[in-house]
Amino acid sequence: MAHEKQNPTRRDVVKMAGAASATGIAGLTGTAGAQDDYPPLGNYPIQGNTATLGFNVPQSGPYSSEGKDELRAYELAVKHLNNGGGWVDDWSDLSGNGVLDKQLDYVTGDTATDADQARKSAQRMVSRDKAIMVTGGSSSAVAIAVQELCQREKVLFMACLTHSNDTTGKSCARYGFREMFNAYMTGQALAPVVSEEYGKNKNFYQLYADYTWGQTQQASMNKFFKEQGWSQVASVATPLGTKDYSSYLSKAANSNADVLFLNHYGLDGANSLTQARNMGIDQDMEIVMPLYNRPMAQAAGGAIENIYGTVAWDSQIDNEPSNSFTEAFGDEYDGRTPSGPAQLAYSQTLQYAAAVERAGTFYPPEVIRQLEGHQYGNLGMDQELMRKCDHQAQRAVPVVKGLPKSEQEAGTFFELVQMTPKAKVGYECNSGPAGQCSLGSYE
Repeated sequence: MAHEKQNPTRRDVVKMAGAASATGIAGLTGTAGAQDDYPPLGNYPIQGNTATLGFNVPQSGPYSSEGKDELRAYELAVKHLNNGGGWVDDWSDLSGNGVLDKQLDYVTGDTATDADQARKSAQRMVSRDKAIMVTGGSSSAVAIAVQELCQREKVLFMACLTHSNDTTGKSCARYGFREMFNAYMTGQALAPVVSEEYGKNKNFYQLYADYTWGQTQQASMNKFFKEQGWSQVASVATPLGTKDYSSYLSKAANSNADVLFLNHYGLDGANSLTQARNMGIDQDMEIVMPLYNRPMAQAAGGAIENIYGTVAWDSQIDNEPSNSFTEAFGDEYDGRTPSGPAQLAYSQTLQYAAAVERAGTFYPPEVIRQLEGHQYGNLGMDQELMRKCDHQAQRAVPVVKGLPKSEQEAGTFFELVQMTPKAKVGYECNSGPAGQCSLGSYE
């Protein structure tokens, strides 16, 4: 059942204004029907009683496990927004009866972890299906391609899983928002923990996925570990979707480096880590996997033991929003434990819906203004800020360490080492990735 609001939202004011217009109550006239006064833009105004969302995820390719978990969470978010449940019952700006009196529907697409395919899929959602908002990701190349399209089409893009610095850096867009932290923030969170564990003045070798995420990921590792007194021996690109990493790993093993960074993700990450362990590289080198998630850890199994990294979110984070989402997801999907990508998908959908309600309209510029500078603490990641200058969430970063196979059970694969607070992983609007951001126009 939908919750009872404690404070009036913009939606309540609009409804009150409508009543006031009919009854002549002074001071409220002129607000009713305000969304009809905005000019057509993108897929606004919405025709009919249903608003369509576009869920563009990798249902095939090396990040397909992540995409399938995202899709589960997207579908759950729509169910809750239409019928109540989960976080919708706790957020004062959501009703559990649709959004602005419109029921939500959705269409899905398969990005195939490919930017061109993702762009075509998103274009269909915008042009054919009249999606009012598009969301998805897993590959940052995909997210950036779709974000650029949405900026051009004037349709909001609520990025799900994208970790490249460029998404809210040089490729930022007024119509794009990112809840996920970036590679720069991972470097800030991970370097102090790992250097304390393995010592100062270490030599490290990097393998990285050869696209925007891997490129900015390895650059961030280099920057922040050098600040800890470490030295990079080499940084080597590997193609996305590589299945056999043995030649790359052999060169790393012969480099005399102390530590190997595997900047790979999804099935690629599970493969490179498992192969490194099978080759015995961990006998002579420490291994670090800067970005993890639950499906990736499950695929790697015991190979993740004692391997440090960061995650978007984990069900072990013990607070009311995290526990509520874990319970709701498990109830919907036969006890399944949600992953970090699932939490991102669910939260980004609700963030958009709540911004629409606060704006009192689906008109994109007004929704954008509700998101810009929004402060919130209802996602289980402590207090957050959706920054206006680059649309990057300022938030905590969980640092984790992989558990032995014998301790992996019920969806638990990591030891939660620390929640690095946002104050230790931030940067100013004129520095870091944000220094390269130019958002573009509202209209």
